[in-house]
Amino acid sequence: MEIVVTFLLVALVLFSLDRLMLWLERRGHVSWRRTRRRSLSAEPTARLDTLLGGPLRDCERRS
Repeated sequence: MEIVVTFLLVALVLFSLDRLMLWLERRGHVSWRRTRRRSLSAEPTARLDTLLGGPLRDCERRS
């Protein structure tokens, strides 16, 4: 009987977490089940050297 109660408790917790995540998804906080993945080819890209390079000093910008 303890196994049945434990199984039901685990199922209830998982169901509650799923409902919580769906609620957070509707509010725009997470992507859970209903939103599709975004296409990475449609995302803006940045060149690697601009990401790794430090901020330019004024004397480097003028030349």
